[in-house]
Amino acid sequence: MDLDVFVATHQGEWARLDALARTRRLSGEEADELVTLYQRATGHLAKVQAAAPDPTLEGRLTSLVSRARDAVAGSRSSGWRDVGRYFTVSFPAALYRARRWWLPVAILSLLATALVAWWVASHPEVRNSLATPAALREMTRPGGEYEAYYSDRPASSFAAQVWTNNAWIAATCLVFGVALGLPVLYMLWTNILNLGLGVGLMASAGRLDTFLGLLIPHGLLELTAVFVAGGLGLRLGWTVIDPGPRTRATALAEEGRSVIGMAVGLAVVLGISGVLEAFVTPSGLPTWARISIGVLAEVCFLLYALVLGRKAAATGETGDVDVADRADLQPVAA
Repeated sequence: MDLDVFVATHQGEWARLDALARTRRLSGEEADELVTLYQRATGHLAKVQAAAPDPTLEGRLTSLVSRARDAVAGSRSSGWRDVGRYFTVSFPAALYRARRWWLPVAILSLLATALVAWWVASHPEVRNSLATPAALREMTRPGGEYEAYYSDRPASSFAAQVWTNNAWIAATCLVFGVALGLPVLYMLWTNILNLGLGVGLMASAGRLDTFLGLLIPHGLLELTAVFVAGGLGLRLGWTVIDPGPRTRATALAEEGRSVIGMAVGLAVVLGISGVLEAFVTPSGLPTWARISIGVLAEVCFLLYALVLGRKAAATGETGDVDVADRADLQPVAA
């Protein structure tokens, strides 16, 4: 095939197709012409690829065909409607579907934290191995390190710092779950150990009520978000081991999209927790009022995940991206 002759013959059609593909409003006749020229250009591209491969011409035709396909099929742009749908349908549905992972993670983590706290509070030799008696008294005394942590910095910068740290922990659990969940287990254990030590040390000093009064207002929601991230990370790790009836690549693609999508929602949840930690925890409100705010935030999240999420999941929502935004999958034999 003579490429010069071929290009000269069809140059006019390609120029017309390019013009139509760039036109925002087409008449009925122009729309029909667009479809016809698009089909021809697709055939031209296939012919060039098969009979006379030429990188320059192939690139030109590929770009033209792609632009024309978008014009024929229509392209969808994300907007506020997608944001609203994510937070009212996709995110709660994904939370509900993953409940069999993050609820056990939450229960086991809290039990392990209680065990670590009891061990620290009940064994002076354990506490003495952590720090000197003077250092321990400095940490647990009224106005000491544990209490000053929540009020020794400006609230706005403290909220940003807390959110950044917690969002990084959650993202680590989500992303690195693909490594068979091992990094997730490490992050969860680190969280359990740090929290258990704090509870145990304050309990040994007879100030457990003060510590819980500082922890509960923000900690319930914060810990729940970490447990969700941990559960999702472990589920992703299990998908690598047992993809079920799907191919491993398909299973990882579907679960991975859902997990990465969850990072956005969890970032918002952790942002709310950071605001509570910076503005409510160190505030002058009575302890019962601060605790009530934390409990209310936790109850709202659980209702959002388990009630609204159940309703969304019952419609078939999985938390994955819309069908129109997914790559086409080649059918495989079971």
